[in-house]
Amino acid sequence: MSPRRKTLESVLVKPAGPDCNMDCGYCFYKDKIELFPEPGRHRMSDEVLEELVRQVMSQGGEQVVFTWQGGEPTLMGLPFYERVVGLQIEHGRNQHVGNALQTNGLLLDAGWARFLGRYNFLVGLSIDGPEHVHDRYRLRRGGQGTWADTVDRTKLLLDAGIAVNALAVINDYSVRFPQEIYELLKDIGLGHMQFIPCIEPDAADPRKPAGFSAPAEGYGEFLCKVFDLWLGDFRDGAPTTSVRFFDSLFHRYVGREPPECSLLENCGAYVVVEHNGDVYSCDFFVEPEWRLGNIKSDSLSGLLNSDRQQTFGTMKSMLPVECNDCEWLEICRGGCTQHRLPVGDPGALNHFCRSFKQFFGHADSRLRDLARDWQAKQIRSQQARPSGGNIGRNDPCPCGSGLKYKRCCGQKP
Repeated sequence: MSPRRKTLESVLVKPAGPDCNMDCGYCFYKDKIELFPEPGRHRMSDEVLEELVRQVMSQGGEQVVFTWQGGEPTLMGLPFYERVVGLQIEHGRNQHVGNALQTNGLLLDAGWARFLGRYNFLVGLSIDGPEHVHDRYRLRRGGQGTWADTVDRTKLLLDAGIAVNALAVINDYSVRFPQEIYELLKDIGLGHMQFIPCIEPDAADPRKPAGFSAPAEGYGEFLCKVFDLWLGDFRDGAPTTSVRFFDSLFHRYVGREPPECSLLENCGAYVVVEHNGDVYSCDFFVEPEWRLGNIKSDSLSGLLNSDRQQTFGTMKSMLPVECNDCEWLEICRGGCTQHRLPVGDPGALNHFCRSFKQFFGHADSRLRDLARDWQAKQIRSQQARPSGGNIGRNDPCPCGSGLKYKRCCGQKP
């Protein structure tokens, strides 16, 4: 049976390619400059931008999301994103359009804040924690720290009412400070957190992790501690902070597809578009082997559903034999393909396998309790639901899931 055709729902765009105004010690993307031999700056042209937006709006579904990433995407300047919004309006078909900007924040000012707020951009702000943690690796090109400026930009965005998520990379140093990091992010108003485990192959031996990578045992302890802190902040049975990994896991525990691709059996549900229009399978696999084509000559929807992208997606489910008997396989699904060393090797265990076993052993029973409580609340809400179709399909579901009604209880008869 041929795989179900995937709808183009999201694209990850790198409009300034690997260019950045920082020199982070653990950055995996700055070496991608070798893929683009043209001299000077890497910037997406108006021609490529218009073709990108036109294709996404014409080929996408009723909801489409553009995620602008880098390198550093704000190097494009504010007029570029004003052009983006104008093209989305011009080529739209009454769709719901989301824009997310993942940034170090250093170039943001009041003008940026007004724009991002006006057009409801979700901002993912890179901040690794308190100053001694953040400035361990997140430095300017001259070696100066960036923590104070990052916190300043955080306040600028929050004061403007912009939705901001913290993107914290967990490395060999930061893994030691789970409580400090969690509490700092809360204290400065970043209640939505994403902890990104750092793992890159060693330059001399791709079977081993680079020195700045998070150790497996330490990352497991980090997750357990943050989980306990997250639970400790519950009020009236509901979380008051959002940790993306825990939120995604919860989807799995209540029988729904998790939004985090690392927890899926297969991946490849989105594509990456570089500044020159080249299309790749994944953010972590921008390399010649996984170049799918170019939007100037190819259809994004066609590339998303190409045999090459299908091969990439199913590579995730090619797991080592140890996974077959693991009690956590149905939840973990082997984790991210990029976390296997050598990268992508189907015979290699995920570097964080021990981390997840430690975490699930610690958190599983509590997650099951939370899932049962949520499902019971959902049933009560359904029973109390008024007849006559008073709930709109695009309204928030009354069960409290945070999903739209049509994607939650509205799916049931």
